[in-house]
Amino acid sequence: MKLKEERANLKKLGLAVLRGRLVDAKQELFNLRFQLATGHLQDISRVGLAKKQIARIHTVIRELELKESK
Repeated sequence: MKLKEERANLKKLGLAVLRGRLVDAKQELFNLRFQLATGHLQDISRVGLAKKQIARIHTVIRELELKESK
């Protein structure tokens, strides 16, 4: 149920805000990978969660783009 709520919340945002969140999520993933490489990351599952968040944002952006083009 939480994923549906999160996706609904993302759909309420505009494209500009979503693109900003995408940049933030990619920066977070970069930082997590850097911490993983240096051995400072304690919760490895955060990398997978960050990747999934990026994928969700990409999906919602694409849906909004397709909706706008019609």
